[in-house]
Amino acid sequence: MPVKIPAALPAYQTLSNENVFVMSLKRASQQDIRPLRVIILNLMPTKIATETQILRCLSNTPLQIEVDFLQTVSHTSKNTAQEHLDAFYKEFSEIRTNYYDGMIITGAPVEQMDFDEVDYWSELCEILDWTRTHVYSTMFICWAAQAGLNYFYGVPKHKLPEKRFGVYRHDVLVKGESLLRGYDDIFYAPHSRHTEVYREDIEKVANLEILAESAEAGVYLLQDKENRRVFVTGHPEYDIETLATEYFRDLDKGLPISIPKNYFPDDDPTKAPVVRWRSHGTMLYTNWLNYYVYEEVPFDLEDTAKWLPHMGEKAARG
Repeated sequence: MPVKIPAALPAYQTLSNENVFVMSLKRASQQDIRPLRVIILNLMPTKIATETQILRCLSNTPLQIEVDFLQTVSHTSKNTAQEHLDAFYKEFSEIRTNYYDGMIITGAPVEQMDFDEVDYWSELCEILDWTRTHVYSTMFICWAAQAGLNYFYGVPKHKLPEKRFGVYRHDVLVKGESLLRGYDDIFYAPHSRHTEVYREDIEKVANLEILAESAEAGVYLLQDKENRRVFVTGHPEYDIETLATEYFRDLDKGLPISIPKNYFPDDDPTKAPVVRWRSHGTMLYTNWLNYYVYEEVPFDLEDTAKWLPHMGEKAARG
């Protein structure tokens, strides 16, 4: 089944051209199906590209998904037209009484700042607290994973001596976990960040479990034991050109940047990169929707209010 999005959203035509099954809101309204409600807090500066990447990953499921996009009001986007945000994004005040089956919070290029130096940190904390009682399962990507781990569990982030940049080999640590269903024992995933979280800090939190990690890139995937929070330290949603775009952008700006590891053939930036992470990246989103969202939530979202507060208290104790 498709992802339900406005036909005017730029990602709609892009994904349709790729034969990705997306459905306009008008057509979806004619079907008698209760779609999953997912909200995406898009903190990336390249919002349109990120929208397309995540929607592409969400589309490979038999479930119908209704997507809302959320923006922060305490930060003004410099890279996305205000007309686009006005047309397709909601503010927290507009959705705070809503209930959602799932939520995705993206990364953001602010990891070298302390959390409380980020201009929208207070607003983000309010949203994170709201997820306890209004969202069943939340996926945190890259910087959002570090922010969520810090907010809910006090896990600190640490600066890296140089940017962790490239496509890294990872090992599955927990066999038989639903989130990793279909995964090979070894898989690849992109990373692009200046900070990290330490395994030893995570292991101090009894309610967290590390599912996959990389000898080079560190902890990659972890979750709480209620499956209500999934933390991904990399970027499984990235498309083939994203790392190249970041590399040449920083090169043009004269910033210190290394060739992304395991990305360009022979480490030659003149050669087209080869994708080796797409299937596992898509599988992560599909498994999250199927096993952590769809199988756990009630058919009638009105019933969510009856049990989410209890689940929120349970998660908070972790």
